[in-house]
Amino acid sequence: MALLNKPPAVLALEDGTLYRGYAFGVPGDTVGEIVFNTSMTGYQEILTDPSYHGQIVTMTYPHIGNYGVSVYDMESNRPFARGFVVREFSRTASNHRAHQDLQSFMEQHAIVGIEGIDTRALTRRLRTGGVVKGVIHHGAVDDAEAAELVARAQAHADIDGRDMTPEVTTPLPYARPTFRETPRVVVIDFGIKHSIVYKLEQAGAEVIVVPAQTTPAQIMALDPYGLVLSNGPGDPDGPRYAHDTVWQMLGLVPTYGICMGHQLLGLAVGGTTYKLRHGHHGANTPVKNVVTGEVEITSQNHNYAVDVDTIPGNQFRATHVNLNDGTLEGMAHVRYPVFSVQYHPEASPGPHDANYLFRRFIEEVNAFEGATSLPTGTALAEG
Repeated sequence: MALLNKPPAVLALEDGTLYRGYAFGVPGDTVGEIVFNTSMTGYQEILTDPSYHGQIVTMTYPHIGNYGVSVYDMESNRPFARGFVVREFSRTASNHRAHQDLQSFMEQHAIVGIEGIDTRALTRRLRTGGVVKGVIHHGAVDDAEAAELVARAQAHADIDGRDMTPEVTTPLPYARPTFRETPRVVVIDFGIKHSIVYKLEQAGAEVIVVPAQTTPAQIMALDPYGLVLSNGPGDPDGPRYAHDTVWQMLGLVPTYGICMGHQLLGLAVGGTTYKLRHGHHGANTPVKNVVTGEVEITSQNHNYAVDVDTIPGNQFRATHVNLNDGTLEGMAHVRYPVFSVQYHPEASPGPHDANYLFRRFIEEVNAFEGATSLPTGTALAEG
């Protein structure tokens, strides 16, 4: 009966499907591409992941908000998700680490949410039919108003082909000095998560983060011993300047691509990417390391995949594959110390099976200065 006292809200999909529920978060409307995430925890990390820029996130786990929000769990300086869809929203937070509840956090950052809908049915709709655009509207609507919301969803610009990195990248370079004798690693920020920087520091690197449009000459002027291509939102085919930068940097220093960085690497060397039907979003996806034969449970957040077979000259070999659908999850250059993974080895939220990738990368970065020969990316990818 308590739900009856909550303000109404609707979720209208571009195919005409309408879900009626209840409003939470900031009052208003929002429009974006709808995806679902299978994580049981980590809603704060998900909301603040820049890779979700332009998207409305549906959580498959039914209870969201019960442990509140902590300043220590931010993956960026603010949320980037356009909207939030949950089955049951908890307005009461019980956690000694919480600094505020999720409701006040969403109001503070202007995130529109809807609860009380059948998120299982919505998830099955996305799995079978693919991602769709949708509108969350706070308030009751009649048939005519619902039709207007559907038309608004249909008219919203697609993510495909868009360069969204200027909307999420850092405007200026920044450094994370360690005050120790550590190798310098430059990270190109296409929408980086804080956890990636932390993991590089923990592995023993001095990190400098630079904007997405930083040129190869500007990168090399920083005297790096390694290069990291970060995660980010949108279609990897959009930022063509990034393709050129990655191509020109190929083989100059050990390079590690993560998520969108993996996709950009594939495109830079002449390969192609394609959009997945519903994307991979969650913290429980099994990936096989084909170099070692081991299976990792991974955290994932991507809508596009690289077709390694389209890369000319057999420059790269597959190192990891998705055990659910067989898509490429990792690759390595056969000659240069360059490798990448499609999933999120920083595991925030998610398991820690892929932490070894940061350690292996920094080991090769440490060996880079004065090396007479460099290991292949395949060696870097080994556990």
